[in-house]
Amino acid sequence: MFSNKKYHLNLNKNEYDLIFHCLIDLKNNLIRQGRYTDAVDDILIKFLKCKKVTF
Repeated sequence: MFSNKKYHLNLNKNEYDLIFHCLIDLKNNLIRQGRYTDAVDDILIKFLKCKKVTF
């Protein structure tokens, strides 16, 4: 059902911060609505575990 494909994102610090804050905002909105946040939590964990490379 799920594939083990790996994807690479090349993000600068501003893009990384923007994605992180958007995910946090999404999670907060779901909490306010009383909805489950499991999917956002999974994405946040994967996003934070990503290897960071500085240029």
